[in-house]
Amino acid sequence: MIQRTDCYCGSRKKYQYCCEPYLSGKKLPNTAEQLMRSRYSAFCQKEIPYLLDTAIPPEDRSTDEQELAKTMQKTTWLGLTVVSTQQGKKQDQVGFVEFVAAFQVDEPRQHHERSRFIKKNQRWFYLDGEILPDLVLKGNADCWCGSGKKYRKCHQHN
Repeated sequence: MIQRTDCYCGSRKKYQYCCEPYLSGKKLPNTAEQLMRSRYSAFCQKEIPYLLDTAIPPEDRSTDEQELAKTMQKTTWLGLTVVSTQQGKKQDQVGFVEFVAAFQVDEPRQHHERSRFIKKNQRWFYLDGEILPDLVLKGNADCWCGSGKKYRKCHQHN
């Protein structure tokens, strides 16, 4: 198996010191943002059990598992940008993380969400999220899709 060096979550840390300990079960995330980043890495790795185990269980877990598997078959994740974090620190019981996840099905797209996390029994869980409009950047900013191009040369719509 090829070993990844940089973490999927965009932290600029080595994967083995960032999200891998969470996905392998060696550590639990201390903050809502750590959980959100590790869940993004789990999407990239197609780690359905981790995604289900870190979410407040829905009534029909098997439906969620089937939906995740179906989505993962056709999705390539391109990058993650954390826009803001409110609460969600080690001492908090609730946290909110706004992020943009760039992905590709047929063409690059973005998933802009403000996620809500709760802590139960000293462990963070994803509760739900509010889908937000696509993030629009200033023309000279790096594009959200991870292309390495400036937004104005990539996805800016006139």
